[in-house]
Amino acid sequence: MTAGMAASRFRRTPSGLEVLCWPGFDDRLVDVFVTTRTGGVSRGAYTSLNLSLRAGDDDADVLANRATVAEALGTTVDDFVFCAQAHSPNIAIVTDEHRGRGSRSASDALPLTDGLVTTAPGIALAVLAADCVPAVLHDPVAGVLACVHAGWRGTVRGAVPAALAAMRRLGAAASNVVAGVGPAIDPDRYQVGAEVVAAVRAAFDGRADEVIRADGLGKWTFDVAGANVMQLVAEGVPEGQIHVAGVGTGPGTPFFSYRAENPCGRFAAVARLRGKDVL
Repeated sequence: MTAGMAASRFRRTPSGLEVLCWPGFDDRLVDVFVTTRTGGVSRGAYTSLNLSLRAGDDDADVLANRATVAEALGTTVDDFVFCAQAHSPNIAIVTDEHRGRGSRSASDALPLTDGLVTTAPGIALAVLAADCVPAVLHDPVAGVLACVHAGWRGTVRGAVPAALAAMRRLGAAASNVVAGVGPAIDPDRYQVGAEVVAAVRAAFDGRADEVIRADGLGKWTFDVAGANVMQLVAEGVPEGQIHVAGVGTGPGTPFFSYRAENPCGRFAAVARLRGKDVL
């Protein structure tokens, strides 16, 4: 799938942090970006802007990195919400009572959750990735925002469709949604086995061959970002409103890759609804 390919761009925030941005998100209504692996204080395999408290890095370094991202957003770590990602289709509706969950400790992150949806201005939603797809969805008419994490398991289990369903319950319409599909493992590098192929075929029926391809060596490659684009279109999101990062993960890129580099850090897709308090 090629929706919005090469449309993303790198920029520096006012605080000097380099981030990736998609077009299409109205910055009067939302703040949306993807962090890179640079600009933090983590060391060794986690150099330097690792944002995960579950990857084996020093917690103090991760919290310093999260403070750097919060500064780039013009907020504090305590306005963030993180989830304990589980490669699931589980979606949480985030309200003010959740503010700060998972931001300073992994122990109180929203459990077994891979998507965050909110209508509350000022709350910073974040999902972590290092090969899996991070996606941001925004209905600017209804004022509904989502961040979703989707690896191959989350994709075939329908994490993105589940997030759209949660958004609809809050008044969103797929036809109004602007979507950013983030950096993910390059399909030519994402070799998978028969288990994944069977799951993709079950999830995508006759269209599976659009995102899986035999590699001639008894394995297949899987375009996990393209699969999520396919799901967005099937759910009614106009293709012209879907923006794909067009950059992979791993060595030679600004993004961590679990498959290529484990142990490694995690980058984040970050999104916040603007309100009077954040204008």
